[in-house]
Amino acid sequence: MQAYEKTYTARWADMDPNVHMRHSAYTDYAAQLRLEYLADHGFAMHTFAKLAIGPILFREDTRFLKEVGLSEMIRVTAELAGLNEDGSRWRIVHTIYKADGRPAAIITVDGAWMNLRLRKLTIPPAELVEVMRQLPHHETYADIVKQ
Repeated sequence: MQAYEKTYTARWADMDPNVHMRHSAYTDYAAQLRLEYLADHGFAMHTFAKLAIGPILFREDTRFLKEVGLSEMIRVTAELAGLNEDGSRWRIVHTIYKADGRPAAIITVDGAWMNLRLRKLTIPPAELVEVMRQLPHHETYADIVKQ
């Protein structure tokens, strides 16, 4: 199964003084893609507000490979690299590709779900766990085992 993906245009607001995409814009596009995946599968932000839960990150690792320039088309992918049994913890690998198909960056995030009322980690609804399971798997996929 192919990765979930969308194409974006690098904006002026994404550039740094060197006139290439600033480091934090790469992770912004990865975050946008995650939210679009969830919304496309029935979990838009208003749904999370009703459920009083939201995604949080524990780790974000970005490997920069090629620079992206102003108005350059980029393709951003998301693949599940890990999920624990109850779906409360997850790992997603994003790849940002240049228009010519070369990878520009690889972003790996480790996250969980937070109860926004209690401000504590929570187990998500079964429907959300299933949406996460449906995300195409990265070649490095491994179940996350609680320690």
